[in-house]
Amino acid sequence: MEIEVKIRRNEHTTPVGKLADAEVHFTSGVLAGLKLVGFGVWTRRDGPGCHVTFPARQFTVHGERRSFALLRAVHDLGAQQQVRDLVLRAYDAQTEHPHEHTA
Repeated sequence: MEIEVKIRRNEHTTPVGKLADAEVHFTSGVLAGLKLVGFGVWTRRDGPGCHVTFPARQFTVHGERRSFALLRAVHDLGAQQQVRDLVLRAYDAQTEHPHEHTA
């Protein structure tokens, strides 16, 4: 299965810290022709660099807002980091000054 990451830069000032949206396009295999949307590239709040958020569904329990991740690791948590790295590399390819990334 092959994939391609499409980056759409955030041209607005809101939400604060959001740099871009990202989509994962499936170009071969059983998912060919489909895309997974909802990834975000953000500036880090706790230091330099940026990070990636995954697609999630928000819901409310007893007045408290929570989110449910739609893309999760089956066994190896490193699989999520590989996807984050892939999105960050695609983002860096579109910027003149690549960001420093941390896990």
